[in-house]
Order: sequence, then C-alpha cells, then structure tokens
Amino acid sequence: MRASRLVAILLLLQTRGRMTAEALAGELEVSVRTIYRDVEALSLGGVPVYAERGPGGGVQLVDGYRTRLTGLSGDEAEALFLSGLEGPAAQLGLGSVLAAAQIKVAAALPPELRARSSRLRERFHLEAPGWFRQIEAVPFLGPVSEALWSDRRLRMSYRRGERATERTVDPLGLVLKAGTWYLVARREGAVRTYRVSRITAIRLLDERFERPEPFDLARYWSESTAAFERELDRVIIRLRVEPEAVDDLAYAVGNGRRVGEPRDGEVDGWVDLDLRHESLESAHDDLLRLGARVEVIEPPELRDALRATIEAMGRRYAVGGGSGAPEGSGVGDGSVVGDGSVVGDGAGSGGRSGLGGSGARARSIAS
Repeated sequence: MRASRLVAILLLLQTRGRMTAEALAGELEVSVRTIYRDVEALSLGGVPVYAERGPGGGVQLVDGYRTRLTGLSGDEAEALFLSGLEGPAAQLGLGSVLAAAQIKVAAALPPELRARSSRLRERFHLEAPGWFRQIEAVPFLGPVSEALWSDRRLRMSYRRGERATERTVDPLGLVLKAGTWYLVARREGAVRTYRVSRITAIRLLDERFERPEPFDLARYWSESTAAFERELDRVIIRLRVEPEAVDDLAYAVGNGRRVGEPRDGEVDGWVDLDLRHESLESAHDDLLRLGARVEVIEPPELRDALRATIEAMGRRYAVGGGSGAPEGSGVGDGSVVGDGSVVGDGAGSGGRSGLGGSGARARSIAS
C-alpha cells in the first residue's frame, strides 16, 4: 500500500509540479503527517524531492528530474494501452500523436511490462459504435477541438430538423457517446449539449472566455443524460414476447428500456413484460423489427398502428401487387388472428394510423 502511494506522490509531483502537503493528502486520502513521512522516505531512497514550509511553500522535485515508469504494475501497463481508441483519436487529429505517445511509453517500460502490453493489443480491440451504425461525419470536429483547447468562442451554424440557426458558444468539453460526438458548451449563461455532426459551418472567434470554475465535465454529462432519459420515458408499452426473443428485444428497441423482469404469460409459454419508451412513433418502428415474435397488448393505438402497417405490407406483397410474391408463400400476408394479435412478419413504414407524424426519433440530447 505504501509503495504504491510513494509512486503516486512521485508521479503527481512530476506531472503537476509543486503541490502543498494538504493537496497531496487530499488527493491520496491520507493525513498531512503521512505525506511528510512519505516525502522523507522518497528523499532517503534517492529521489531529489524536498518540502518548503510556510506561505507559498509545498513539496516538489528538483527541476529537470524525471522518472521512468517502472512503478507501473502489470495490470496498470495493460490498462494504459487498452485505454487508447485509435478511431476517436484520429477524428480529433491526434492519431499520429497517440501512436507516438504509446511508442514512448512502451520504450520506458521494463521488458516484462512491455511484453504484457504488446500481448494485450494483440488480443483486445475496442470499437465504440454499435453494429450496423455508420460513423457520423464530423468535418468540424477539429476546429471545435482547437477552440476547446484555446478557450476561444465559437460562431457556428447548427441544424435542427430542416432549419439551421447561428449560435455563439463557449466550448467546455467534447464527449464521445456510442460513436457519436457531442459538444458541451455555454450559451447565454446556460450549459447545453450539441451534436457535432449537426454543425454545418463554424468560425473561431478571436474573443476568449473564462471557463466556469469548477466545471466537472463527467458529472455534467451524467446528470444531463439522466435528465434526458427521464424526459424521454413518456410511454409504457405492455408486450407479450416469445421467450427466445426477450434478449433480442434489447437490440431491437433503440431508445426503449425494460421495466422489471419478464412475467410468465398464458399463451404458449410466452412472457409478458413492460417497456418504457420515448414515444409510440419510435416504438412502432422498433417493434416491427421483431416481427411475429412480439405482440403489443397495450396501448390500443400502438396495436392499431402496427396492424395497419402490416396489412399495408400484406397488400403490397400480395399476388398482383408490387413484386408479386407467389401465392401461399406466406411472405408479409399481414394476417390478424381473432383476438387482434398481429402475426404478420417483416418491417415497413407505410400505413400507420393513430400515431401521426413520421415517427422520427428524438435520439439526440442536442439543444
């Protein structure tokens, strides 16, 4: 325990420069007296570290002293190389910088740790976006990043729907969420979130701004996304699902979340469950992906909309209409059983009733 704390003190002083004993104690969650004892131990061990008391004092290393990363454990060395995502780094224009940094870190590691980090990169690869999702084009991510680093105001044209508006913002942070970049920025005194792919033009202003202190980007993101999800949880849908399709529901329903655990149903061993979703329109699109493996019990307007869509698909694929599927092929016949349960298979977007609109999803938390 103490050995790892001594390494932590050394690396903190190396990266941050002079720090007070109180600041080190708070960082490492120990007493000030413990810090002074650790500093003395480092000094006795040959590390050129010293402490100055009084106002303006603190603990620091002799100017120019650097240590090699021999204090890393095997697990820490592996985690260090696992944390670098080449795709996002390249989008930020830092791909070559990341590669160079990893080479330098590897060169500073002892041979056994260097071998472990190499094995990790051979065995693990991280990719942020989900399946069947194209990476969004973000041509203005570079200028946004530049403004962020230099605390310069941005003038940007931002698209919402069919309309673009001009906005002047103070960039505070960038967040990568499931392959999508978001800009956290202050506008008119309030902190808002913008989807970077919706920026259609940008200009860095010469005017600089003062960042709000303190501003915790991770905390802001956690709180704002939680509020966004609560806002979208507007409707609860009661479903009956084939047991084998319960796990598939998580992949098919993009913005939906299951409420509680599935309950045993009464029809052929199917299970009943409740789904919380942002809207009936987007739930309509999502549930079509599961075809006849799911049945909506409530609300009735969603049942009616799904029935209308599947009946329209049945007409399109019927003999003599559209591509003319062979009679008796069962392709998209849109059958409805006596109790109104939809048993047609497939997916489509036409013929909805009772929901209105196009069913476009409000997936972005951009303002």
